[in-house]
Amino acid sequence: MNELFKKYFTDSGANMKNVLVLGAGLVSRPGVTYLLQNNFNVTVAEKEVSKAEKLTQGFSNGKAYQITVENREELELLIKGYDIIVSLLPWVYNTKIAELCIKNNKHMATASYVNQEINKLDKEARKKGLLFLNEIGLDPGIDHMSAMKIIDEIHDEEGKVLHFYSYCGGLPAPEANDNPFGYKFSWSPKGVVIASKNSARFLENGEIVTIESRDLFLNKRIENVDPLGKFEVYPNRNSLPYKKLYELKEALTVFRGTYRNIGWCDMFKKIVDLGLIDETPISNVKGITFKKMMADIIGVDENEDVYIKTAEKIGLSSNHSIMKNLKWLGLFNDLPIPDCETRLDIFCELLIEKLKYKTGEKDMIILQHKFTIENKDKTKDLITSTLIDYGIPGGDSSMARTVSLPLAVAVRMMCEGKIKLTGVQIPIKKEIYSDILKELEALNIKIEENRFSLS
Repeated sequence: MNELFKKYFTDSGANMKNVLVLGAGLVSRPGVTYLLQNNFNVTVAEKEVSKAEKLTQGFSNGKAYQITVENREELELLIKGYDIIVSLLPWVYNTKIAELCIKNNKHMATASYVNQEINKLDKEARKKGLLFLNEIGLDPGIDHMSAMKIIDEIHDEEGKVLHFYSYCGGLPAPEANDNPFGYKFSWSPKGVVIASKNSARFLENGEIVTIESRDLFLNKRIENVDPLGKFEVYPNRNSLPYKKLYELKEALTVFRGTYRNIGWCDMFKKIVDLGLIDETPISNVKGITFKKMMADIIGVDENEDVYIKTAEKIGLSSNHSIMKNLKWLGLFNDLPIPDCETRLDIFCELLIEKLKYKTGEKDMIILQHKFTIENKDKTKDLITSTLIDYGIPGGDSSMARTVSLPLAVAVRMMCEGKIKLTGVQIPIKKEIYSDILKELEALNIKIEENRFSLS
């Protein structure tokens, strides 16, 4: 192990040029390429080393390293050789990485949400002069920065934010939106599907609204995004902390939501009601067909008309579009189900197969904030901040660009000493967001701001 490590080890220099990226998944490439093109020494560590090799190929300042992150000793040995540790791994690994960064006096950056365990490291990180920058991707990330830019400007003008709405979603570009679900996955769908089980809380017109998980999709609303048209929005987890986080002291509304194409909420409500995203372990799946699985779910014999019985179970006619969509997905055919541990995993396997991008198709990111503000002179305005970004056919997806480029730009600023903050941070301070938003615009991730009088 030690000899293998020496082959990849990069001595840490005083100019903070050495970056370790943990993870070479589907969103990693744009950020890694950005850092390499800006002459940083970048090692990409990944269990499947071939993925890391693809990201660093052609760059003399890039290296690939095979690692099993669960091996704490190996991970720590690797971390010791770098100035900044970037985690593009699933969030469950970030606490261990952060603890090793504290122990070995290393800065850290990640696009993942801050969790309680990492927050507990804030005091020690400050004491050691370390920066742990989190939530620096798309959502969270660009949403924080683009919102805080406007909020700070409003407060500088002695105005007040009365209502704040923030919506974000990753969708197929309109020309690629060609399946009944109005959605496609370029990564594992499990996270998106599990989010269907979230409850939600938000503040609207001065009242706190709590939505139980079973009712999440009953609380859709329709929003227009020029020039794309209408989309569904459903509440995104707990919006209440953002009132304090964004210093929206006078706000009567703080609402964060997720964009989907029309029809998603009604369909996923029925999917949830059927128990297709149940995480209870199942056994003896060998030889069971999708039709048999559906018969078991609704409690009928597989020799009955399972399609009709399913429609009756969820209160729909057999020719309802939702039933047709479930049939299109393959839930009533005689093919064997995949060998998975839960119905959730089985359902996700279907989604991966049926809702995937074809070669050359583009994805799309929509992020929009809406602010109703009261100016110093008591007049009122509506301010919108809108990002519409598309993937590059045959190149990087919009999701990859908007997640990993903000992270990479932030790492560049950290390396260059342009961020003096220490401790556990997210990008809501001007010292962080100002230059990053400017650089993202130069990278063609452009946010359009508009202001309309309501007086």
